[in-house]
Amino acid sequence: MKKYMLIYLYLLCLPHIASLSLKAQEKTCFQTSSTWIPEIDIRSDVAIVYGAGDRPGMTFLQRLNSWREKGYETHFMTGIAWGNYEDYFYGRWDGKMHLDEVQVAINHDSIWHGYKNPYIVPSMNYINYIKQAVVKKVIDAGITSIYLEEPEFWARSGYSDAFKREWLLYYGFPWRSQDVSAENTYLSNKLKYYLYYRAIKEVSDFAKSYGKQKGLNVKVYIATHSLVNYSSWKIVSPEASLASLPNIDGYIAQVWTGTSREPTYFNGVKKERVFENAFLEYGSMVSMTAPTGRKMIFLSDPIEDRVRDWEDYKHNYQATFTAEVLYPTVYNYEVMPWPERIFTKPYRLPNSDKKVLIPEDYSTQILVMINALNNLSFSNNEVSGSHGIAVLMGNSLMFQRFPTHNGYDDPQFSNFYGQTLPLLKRGIPITIVHMENLGYPDALKNIKVLIMSYSNMKPMSPEVHEHLVNWLKKGGVLVYCGKDDDPFQQVMEWWNTKRNNFITPSAHLFQLLGIKVKSDDKDVQRFKSGKGIVYVLRQDPKDFVMHPLGDSAYVNIVRNAYTKDARAGQLILKNNFYLKRGPFDIVAVMDESVSGAAFHVQGPVIDLFDPELPILMEKEIKPGHQAFLYNLGRVIDKNKPQVVASAARVYNEQRDNTSYSFVCKGPLKTKNSMRILLPVPPKECEVNDQEGGQVKIIDKSWDKTSHTLFLRFENSPNGVRVKIMW
Repeated sequence: MKKYMLIYLYLLCLPHIASLSLKAQEKTCFQTSSTWIPEIDIRSDVAIVYGAGDRPGMTFLQRLNSWREKGYETHFMTGIAWGNYEDYFYGRWDGKMHLDEVQVAINHDSIWHGYKNPYIVPSMNYINYIKQAVVKKVIDAGITSIYLEEPEFWARSGYSDAFKREWLLYYGFPWRSQDVSAENTYLSNKLKYYLYYRAIKEVSDFAKSYGKQKGLNVKVYIATHSLVNYSSWKIVSPEASLASLPNIDGYIAQVWTGTSREPTYFNGVKKERVFENAFLEYGSMVSMTAPTGRKMIFLSDPIEDRVRDWEDYKHNYQATFTAEVLYPTVYNYEVMPWPERIFTKPYRLPNSDKKVLIPEDYSTQILVMINALNNLSFSNNEVSGSHGIAVLMGNSLMFQRFPTHNGYDDPQFSNFYGQTLPLLKRGIPITIVHMENLGYPDALKNIKVLIMSYSNMKPMSPEVHEHLVNWLKKGGVLVYCGKDDDPFQQVMEWWNTKRNNFITPSAHLFQLLGIKVKSDDKDVQRFKSGKGIVYVLRQDPKDFVMHPLGDSAYVNIVRNAYTKDARAGQLILKNNFYLKRGPFDIVAVMDESVSGAAFHVQGPVIDLFDPELPILMEKEIKPGHQAFLYNLGRVIDKNKPQVVASAARVYNEQRDNTSYSFVCKGPLKTKNSMRILLPVPPKECEVNDQEGGQVKIIDKSWDKTSHTLFLRFENSPNGVRVKIMW
């Protein structure tokens, strides 16, 4: 009887077990405001449905169900700083107009994200609207994962009546115009930072609480640009501080061509450096969450918001994609935003004003790449190069960007890039450390040399220095760069209020370290503190990159700190990054580096950036280019029939001694290229649709050196059945 009861209970629980198994596969996702259409059925695990609004002829729930009916797990995303919230602004929600809560710049211009879509000063009333009109609605629809997108406050804003009211409540004294002084700017941006911190906290607390009332375990994520980008673009956001909120489960790192193509200075030249910038952006996002254990999802985008041509999109997509997969501890991906924009809207051809839908080869390449992400797992391998060098960042980087004061400027955020690009361009895989995370035990784990500057940020608490001193006195090596003469050094903050009377925040740090630093000494100053070493270079980091050969002294200091003081081994200088990640080889070769040499990977490898999926005995990657390769030499079971590369997702695999079959699904009006590893050459290959009709094979070939079959045929969201016999 006991045995039968156990069987009965197992059968009873089976649907729930299956449901949990499906939820565990939430590895890849995309966001869309569209209803399901066959042209955008890209078969990731999750469809993140954007916006809770009803539309003429279609409710939010109908839009949501259109994806559920196609087998997708459905999540929800909405803008927290902007969105289609006309019912709130124009008085339809609570009977009051709220246009006074729009972010306003000094010239009294309102700041808009789009038509009837302003950026918001998040008042408590607005926060209540988001809770009741948006979050409650989607949880009632069965949503258990909510993404709050882009908590953004423009640095140039801060002049609206709503902001002035919040200022008085927060500071206890009347509003001050931020353009008058550096202190006013700092205070204004600190308030902007707080207002979206409060908004996220309030909304995430409500989502968790309301979910529990309905018996649901609701998860809340933040979809946000990197601190690198927000600081560069002069936007204020809570960023790293949100990782410590109890009801935030993780982030989407919104990094793509649009953010990473922001021009930077290096060796005196201002230009786009998309791969390098993307590598730093993704790195800063990893740093935000790594000590906290929160989930990180990496985004990349095959196109971007700004109008370019298809070839430009392709080149830069490869650069950002390579940067994201070079971080082996991250294995969750938003494979694209807005597939409807990518697959159903026309853009220009190179050197032409003619607009066309996505070229066939590019759509195939994209699908090959995003389907590879379904199989890209966590790896303990490290990117090639000398590890253990980090640059310190902090949220206050966003506080000093606009406007400028006393003639002090930081063009193109160069004080940050001055610390990072000279090392990155020499093939050193530097990491980022967020000062907000220094209280976590692992924040400085494995860091040998830490580089920092207060030329473009300030510590928001004295505990920052206490953590640094504890690490340094145990044997760390610190490289401090900066003149400490920018106008933000004297803003009203903890280092010059109450019992503190330090002229600059670094003076407090140096006192704790027990060192006496000369402010006017242009030579490198070196000090011993406990078991650690401190280098002080009285030069702002922007000088390292804004002038030709301006970084040589800085690089030499880092080399000595790493090799002699930290005894971390040789500092390897090169022009590339290389990572083995399961069967994948990932390579980036940089220009403007120590060498113009190409990098070579020995095959047989499949080039996943080529829609023809060629088998190469050697792949050469030249400076300024990247590669994403499938290395057939690292296939674990070469006798097992398997799809190793595909522009469609593979389901229902079946194998026996003489055949291999599967179903593959992909968007309508795209073509599938596949490489299939087989133990012997095939004798017969059947390709049929779900009704049994024959699907035309556009291309078929056997490569005897790699034992792979290449197939090419039209994709179908309904599924194509492939059976191979030998």
